[in-house]
Amino acid sequence: MYLQENSPLSPKIIARADHNISRAQISENALKVLYRLRSAGYASYMVGGGVRDLLLGREPKDFDVATDARPEQVHALFRNCRIIGRRFRLAHVQFGREIIEVATFRASQEPAGDQDDAHTDTSRIMRDNTYGTLEQDAFRRDFTVNALYYDIRDFSVRDYVDGLTDLRSGTLRLIGEPHTRYREDPVRMLRAVRFASKLGFRMHPDTAAPIVPLAALLDDIPPARLFEEILKLFLYGFGLQAFENLRHYGLFARLFARTDAILDTEEQGFPHTFIAQALASTDARVNADKPVTPAFLFAALLWEPVRQRAMVLETQGLHPGDAIRSAADEILPQQISRVALPRRFATPMIEIYQLQPRFAQRDGKRPLRLLAHPRFRAAYDFLVLRAAAGEVEPELARWWTEIQTTDAAVESGMLSAVTHAARRRTRRRRRRRETTPSG
Repeated sequence: MYLQENSPLSPKIIARADHNISRAQISENALKVLYRLRSAGYASYMVGGGVRDLLLGREPKDFDVATDARPEQVHALFRNCRIIGRRFRLAHVQFGREIIEVATFRASQEPAGDQDDAHTDTSRIMRDNTYGTLEQDAFRRDFTVNALYYDIRDFSVRDYVDGLTDLRSGTLRLIGEPHTRYREDPVRMLRAVRFASKLGFRMHPDTAAPIVPLAALLDDIPPARLFEEILKLFLYGFGLQAFENLRHYGLFARLFARTDAILDTEEQGFPHTFIAQALASTDARVNADKPVTPAFLFAALLWEPVRQRAMVLETQGLHPGDAIRSAADEILPQQISRVALPRRFATPMIEIYQLQPRFAQRDGKRPLRLLAHPRFRAAYDFLVLRAAAGEVEPELARWWTEIQTTDAAVESGMLSAVTHAARRRTRRRRRRRETTPSG
């Protein structure tokens, strides 16, 4: 039985003494917004992931606010506020680098009709600025665990959709009829995978069942929006689990079709493991508070089709470096038509690819020139992952790991005899110049 606005559930009020949320855990700036809205006579609730994560004993990354104040009224209360969005009009109150998102209570859209320009022909919502009550807003949200409201007046939690029960049982459940909700916004399928992966929850059977048959609806989502969703799926510390869930529900194929087709095959009797290695490494970096970049992520996600196409081009006579560049130039535009990749990330991604053949060139001064390349570190990390996946010999990755201490590498004879000979010639020329009389 799915939840909808006429469901028989009565709202539950969880008193302060019966839940674990403390104001000390809430961002000071979020509290400022909550209190100012309340002082101005508006309803004022913290909602969504902040409430959910605090109830789970986790540290929230964001704090969102829901109110009956319209965006323009919120803007009038905060000089540091701007209104964004057309599909969803929101107020962003900015405190330095922290943004508190304030949303007006919304009601569910009426079903799409013949003259309805708020929906597409497939019932996808194009605008959602129908304002409503707190109760209506709760049923408009996507998942029950994201529809819990923290009331700043008495510090209670309001639950209209039995979200607390789902939170305690580790269940991710859509609010409303799942087929309808996914058709309204197909990105909800990606959000279902994201929250299930992030929280370690199981999807309710009614929530999971429509995803495979409706996966093709993602084809109508703008590439730029899908790019943002990809970052949320893969760059927040649970990317490997998200990848496995995306494949399980047939969603990865709608996002990275050529990569997915290759992953369904084996090479020399072995499955392709590179993406899993790359995502596990990315998760480890995120969880260790180390930087990650979309350039490296997309390099990993597209490597299999680029590598295999480059191998074909090499058999046709292209140099390895030229083959990789040609393969990337062929595959990247196809991928960008599906999931956008801004040029600031596409350019370093291609550089990571082009440096891979150069790691095999260890004679003369080539290693020193490669070490000085501004993209060396990212390309080296990529090489290490390739070695872990069995694509290149582990000895090659070990060699480049050791040579990064250049002085020690030279002393231990790691650089080739050609490099030493070149240095000896340089020293002889320098001595001749020093001993040759001037004039």
